Amino acid sequence: MSAIRDRLKADDGTAVVEFIFIGVLLLIPILYATLMVMRIEAAALASTQAVREAARAFMMADSRVQGMQQARLATTTALGDQGFSIPDDALRIDCSLRCLDPGTSVHVTLSWAVDLPWLPAPMSERIHGFPISAEQSLTVDTYRDTAA
Repeated sequence: MSAIRDRLKADDGTAVVEFIFIGVLLLIPILYATLMVMRIEAAALASTQAVREAARAFMMADSRVQGMQQARLATTTALGDQGFSIPDDALRIDCSLRCLDPGTSVHVTLSWAVDLPWLPAPMSERIHGFPISAEQSLTVDTYRDTAA
């Protein structure tokens, strides 16, 4: 009877079970959270680059229509480099006066939501992505020719 009792008290082989248990309960959620934070940070940095390039592209254009096309292309390219795509209505460009006139302030805003993959079904129904926004304001050069 004491041999059985001694065998039950021994800790031989329990380290593997404890490691697997802790690995599943702690390491996988920590790894998932780290990956999601990295994805959100990449989206924020890509958005900052996208609005900066969109503002520059808009200000280099000859007309407002051409500026909007170039700004959308710059935004799509900047975000595409990081593997993101955004809806068409995410980019907004506002001007203080008549766009592209010298001294006019141009304000570019990008608002969208980055999706979070691998969420369980109940969470994915409530969470539709993490909101990302970026802004850039520039003033049209004083020495620029008046736009058409």
